[in-house]
Parts: sequence; C-alpha cells; structure tokens
Amino acid sequence: MSVAKKQYKRVTVKSLVEMKSNGEKISMLTAYDYTMAKIVDGAGIDVILVGDSASNVMAGHETTLPITLDQMIYHASSVIRAVKRALVVVDIPFGSYQSDPKEALRSAIRIMKESGGHAVKVEGGKEIKESIKRILNAGIPVMGHLGLTPQSIYKFGTYTVRAKEEAEAIQLKEDAKMLEKAGCFAIVLEKVPAKLAKEVAASISIPVIGIGAGNGVDGQVLVTHDMLGMTHEFNPRFLRRYLNMYEEMTNAFKQYAADVKSVDFPNEKEQY
Repeated sequence: MSVAKKQYKRVTVKSLVEMKSNGEKISMLTAYDYTMAKIVDGAGIDVILVGDSASNVMAGHETTLPITLDQMIYHASSVIRAVKRALVVVDIPFGSYQSDPKEALRSAIRIMKESGGHAVKVEGGKEIKESIKRILNAGIPVMGHLGLTPQSIYKFGTYTVRAKEEAEAIQLKEDAKMLEKAGCFAIVLEKVPAKLAKEVAASISIPVIGIGAGNGVDGQVLVTHDMLGMTHEFNPRFLRRYLNMYEEMTNAFKQYAADVKSVDFPNEKEQY
C-alpha cells in the first residue's frame, strides 16, 4: 500500500520523480475552468491536466481533434488562476506540434507565456522526437503520452486497448525509453494491458501515470467529469465513479424549476 512520504506545498516536476522513487503514488485529474480547478487543487490532487478532452467534455465534440491552441490557452489560464499546489500540465492540441518542430516550440511557448502553465503534454513516440527535443531545449517541461493516443483516433479507428500484439508492445517499450532519454519528466500510459504497463514503469526512472493501465504504474489519471458521474453515458472498464452527479444535478434542477413555478422560491427569507 502506498504511503505519503513527504508533504509538498507546491508540486513540481521534480516532486513527481521523488514520489516515484519513494513509492508514493501520484494522483492526477483534469480541470478546464477556475471553479473546478480550485476544488481539485484544494483536495490535494498532485497534478491537474488541462486536457484536450475539453473538446469532448466542455464543447461536445466527438473527438479531441477540433480544439484549438487558443482554446487550450483559455482553459489553462482559467485553471492556473485557481491553483496553489498542484502541478498544471497543458495538452498541446492536435495539429500544433506533430509535423514541424518549430511549430511545436511556438505552440509550447504560447501555452507557457499566455496561460502560465507549468508543463505541456504531447502524444506519440519516435515520430515526434524532434518536436519534443525542440520544446525541452527551450526549458519547457514535457510529459509524454503513449498507448491509446486520442489525437490519432482516426489512424487507430477505435478506442480499443493498445499494444496487445507483441510488435506494438515492443515499440511502446522503446518509445517509453526514448521519451525518458529525451528528457520528459513523466509519461501517461493509456489503455494498455496492465502487465505491459507495469513492465514499462519498472524499466524507466520517470513516473508512468496510467489510465486504463492497471495498478502497477506510478500514478493514476481520470477525467474529473467522468469520475464525478457528470458524464453518464461513458462506461469504460477503467472508470470508477465516485459520485453520481448527473442524477444529483438533474434532481436539483428539477426541484429548482418546480419551486420557481410554485412560487416557493424565493421565500420571505430569500428576498430584500
């Protein structure tokens, strides 16, 4: 069982490496706005990911692809204003880093300067190696992302588990070591077999944070709206719902509407 070894007033990229070496698991959740980020940070979550999942959760798109760099900066700026302790990592959105290392650097610089984020996250392995190097050379911390990479969903054609076949598993291991060697401070590993994820985490010195990757990794991440039960139609095996906010909020809204129509709200104590 993981036991906290040290209290961090402010979580940094160095803190995460220390947590791994001390056997302390890393907690990570998403946030896209000031109010949610303030609650998540106040609860003591170690890392807040301003994910391109905002494309799905906040804007209703089917994939993460439509969200723009300007929109990611807007969400990240809102989160940063709320956070006092957590490390804030910001996704660089699709089309802003993959093909051109110079564009990757420009995108990362804009995120850091305009949002105040602490680090950026990119999806992929050897194919984006030069973009990662360019960003790291500018002194910007980079978190990698392997396994199921949602920005490549049309290449995969499905959100199914990745690296079940030996060739893809070998490539994933190689990419993880490449990301470590390049200088990434951590890697998100999404939807891969638990045994493989455990092997990857044991083979590198930087933290591996899993989502649908079992409990043999160094930490876990979930989309906050999913774990709170606000998104009720998404039911992957790896998701644990800690609340049923969809039902709670629906009932509250219905009660409010009923109270307004029956003139129960506002009552005499709720007016001037």
